Amino acid sequence: MTLFRNFASVGALTLLSRIAGFVRDALMAAVLGTGPAADAFFAAFRFPNLFRRLFAEGAFNTAFVPMFSGALEREGEEGAKRLAARIMSWLVAMLVVVTILVEIFMPQIMVAFVPGFVDDREKFELTVLLTRIMFPYLACMSLMAAYGAILNTLGRFFAAAFAPVLLNLVNIAMLIPLATFWVQDPANATIWVALATMGGGLAQLLLVWLAIERTGFRPVFRLPRLDPEVRRFWVLAVPAILAGGITQINIFVGTIIASGADNAISVLSYADRLYQLPLGIIGIAIGTVLLPELSRHLKGGREQQARASQEQAFLVAMLLTLPAASALMALAEPIVRVLFERGAFDALATRQTAEALVAFAAGLPAYVLIRVFQPGFFAREDTMTPTIIAGISVVANIAISLWLFPSLAHIGIAIATAASAWLNVFCLAGMLLRRGQFSWVSSEWRAHAGIVLVSMIMGVSLWLLANQGAGHLASGVPLWRQAGVLAMLILFGAVTYFTLIHVSGTQDLTRLLRRLRRRG
Repeated sequence: MTLFRNFASVGALTLLSRIAGFVRDALMAAVLGTGPAADAFFAAFRFPNLFRRLFAEGAFNTAFVPMFSGALEREGEEGAKRLAARIMSWLVAMLVVVTILVEIFMPQIMVAFVPGFVDDREKFELTVLLTRIMFPYLACMSLMAAYGAILNTLGRFFAAAFAPVLLNLVNIAMLIPLATFWVQDPANATIWVALATMGGGLAQLLLVWLAIERTGFRPVFRLPRLDPEVRRFWVLAVPAILAGGITQINIFVGTIIASGADNAISVLSYADRLYQLPLGIIGIAIGTVLLPELSRHLKGGREQQARASQEQAFLVAMLLTLPAASALMALAEPIVRVLFERGAFDALATRQTAEALVAFAAGLPAYVLIRVFQPGFFAREDTMTPTIIAGISVVANIAISLWLFPSLAHIGIAIATAASAWLNVFCLAGMLLRRGQFSWVSSEWRAHAGIVLVSMIMGVSLWLLANQGAGHLASGVPLWRQAGVLAMLILFGAVTYFTLIHVSGTQDLTRLLRRLRRRG
């Protein structure tokens, strides 16, 4: 398949995952709302999720994929399989040690993670219990990500891309009783939701394990041994822990600061889930496909093809994320109301979540562009440069969060996350341009300027129309009418955007569709 077809395939499965995720989040919002129990659950879930993004999707993938691609090019399948077995043996050993230590010292760790909860003993103890239940989720997801990295490098994207869909389906099945007939108090409900999360993690791991079995590439685990290739892996992986998961680190920092205000963590979590839809469809699809693509070209000495792949990824990212960000900012409150405002999730929670969503959405293009530019370093086995840049971004995030949180609360945290992401993007792009590993010609600048202008026109149009139809989108209006009006607005925005993009000559959509249909 071509790069564009792979983007589309992974993006489509990620879209399916996000749709299922919204159903799950709507059920969760109805059951938990934004109270103390919801804060405890989301804080507890953030902890293993952060480690998953860092040690599995961040450090492991960014260090492993270039080395595995190189082994395939030089030594063939058997050599690549032996390398995967040696590295994954270390991953398993590390997961066992980390899980045991964290489970033992969880109360002490949570004091540092959610300092604002310490004075509320009941809330703090619930957070500790939920984190203990969900932390083994890290092991499931880390192994799933490792198997997925092998599958992606082999050009088999389906199983790893479908696994999150399975996670959400398992969660939905276990949440339906809570949202319908099995009424519990919020604290007990969070325990059931935590168990549902673990069940989904096990289901994901089983799916990719069966897929790797069919390829014949399942690594045979053995006692870890530190040979030169494994040592090289850790030299690459340790810096990538920070660089690969920078967005999650910034959200983690925001969680620590937000623990000082009631409901802030849950409000930020719901807003985070909403902008994760386009981020997942576009950013994850690009990151999943681009890193092995660049690695294969560079290991084969095809520098020009590698640069062309990254430039195509940049175009796709801009073409899709700017209108998505514009639409989220224009329609933030109606979107939150339609998806979440029911049960324990009231009108105040809708307004607060929408405020955070607007700020997060301003950084959406940056979150995706980080996934476009970082593979340019990782594929060349340079994890130190993006790590230094990520460190600068984290410092900026902390400083802006501490500055804005006292006056803007959850909005300040979201603004800080978006601003630090843009700082990261400018530094990454600047370094690639300086090294001659990325370039923009004047025609590309004009195309990107056209995308910005058309996105702004679409966003303003949606905002004006939403204000005109505010009576159909207000609290208390039947859900079917709210959802219908919102769907029409979104359809209008999409048609307006792509029509203007094509008619203005900013991007020839006919040629783009031909690329998506092309094979080989």
